[in-house]
Amino acid sequence: MEFVIATAGPSTEVLLILGALFLVGLFANELGKKTHIPRVTLLLVVGAAASPYGLNIVPQEIQGWFPYISQIALCMVGFLLGEQFVYRTLLRSGRVIWLITIFESLGTSLLVFIVLYLIGVPSVIAILLAGIAPATAPAATLDVIKESKLKGLLPNTLLRVVAIDDAFGIIIFALCLALAGIVHGSADLLNDLSLAAWEVLSSILIGCIIGWPMAKLTGRLSPGEPTLIEALGFVLLGGGLAQLIGGSYLLSSIVLGAVVANVATHHKRPFHAIEGISSPLLIIFFLMAGFQFNVEEFSSIGFVGGAYIVARSVGLIVGGYCGARLASAPKVVQNHIGWCLLPQAGIALGLALMAADRYPEYATSIISLLVSTTIAFELFGPLVTKLTLLRADRLQRTEKSKNK
Repeated sequence: MEFVIATAGPSTEVLLILGALFLVGLFANELGKKTHIPRVTLLLVVGAAASPYGLNIVPQEIQGWFPYISQIALCMVGFLLGEQFVYRTLLRSGRVIWLITIFESLGTSLLVFIVLYLIGVPSVIAILLAGIAPATAPAATLDVIKESKLKGLLPNTLLRVVAIDDAFGIIIFALCLALAGIVHGSADLLNDLSLAAWEVLSSILIGCIIGWPMAKLTGRLSPGEPTLIEALGFVLLGGGLAQLIGGSYLLSSIVLGAVVANVATHHKRPFHAIEGISSPLLIIFFLMAGFQFNVEEFSSIGFVGGAYIVARSVGLIVGGYCGARLASAPKVVQNHIGWCLLPQAGIALGLALMAADRYPEYATSIISLLVSTTIAFELFGPLVTKLTLLRADRLQRTEKSKNK
């Protein structure tokens, strides 16, 4: 009898790399607990080290998976965020959520435009970047909250703001895209607004259409694997249909989660099932996001990139504070919510690609600046979010102990 030992090939490398990636994710999770550095940041750094611009140890075929893993992971993230939109809860905090979202989004967009325009950036580029600036990173924010295991007013408010922030950001981007066309002399205002309206409305429609049967069917079987298969099937089906008709798979997944949370009396089981499978996918998602890290892009941030980072950060912090204060939110939300919104990732890059496609003469300037600044926000944004959540939690505990 002969034993044949397989030589290393592409499939062997894939198995080795995948196994190593999951173990790295576990190590990053444990290290984050001891150092207060978010798992997201650690995974991005590891991914950057393994990238083609670093040690180049990841096979090309695995790198090609990133767009698919990104879409699947964000569908799951959107579904989990949708759980926050329970009608009874919104009755108590809806005004706070909407005012914070409106003020931080519009405030950030306006401040980014003013700053970039004053330092001499061409008007069209300043308008387009202002439209992209409010977009946040829901996956990173959700992961930081899950990792920290913090509960309470600030984390719950943050989850709801992030869930509707990107939908609101799509509308702002569409308006800025149309305004840039007017300044550029090639306006198609009606077309831009209709596309934005269709993206939002079609996503909501798909989320409702898929969400109703999902709410009625999932969780009726025995717990465990059947619930997971049902929930995963509905979430991916909804995201795929939204993409097919020109909607947003992230927004449709959020609506899907909201419908299930409100209609299903047993709604916790599908969310628990998706949460269980999302962790390994998010590990790969953040590692592969780190693969995109290019030291040359990061070093080319320059004066304009620095101005964009400062303006966006100040806009989110001040806008979040003003919205929370106007809504008479508790002090812990007023003083901390804006700091928790700094992460920015794939959605912003997607909007940048749309802007570059519409105005190819500005493509290089827009893409290079967004890539470099997104790297900064990806690396440091989750860290600021985690430290802010921990600080707010400590302050609340101290205040409670004083009142006893």
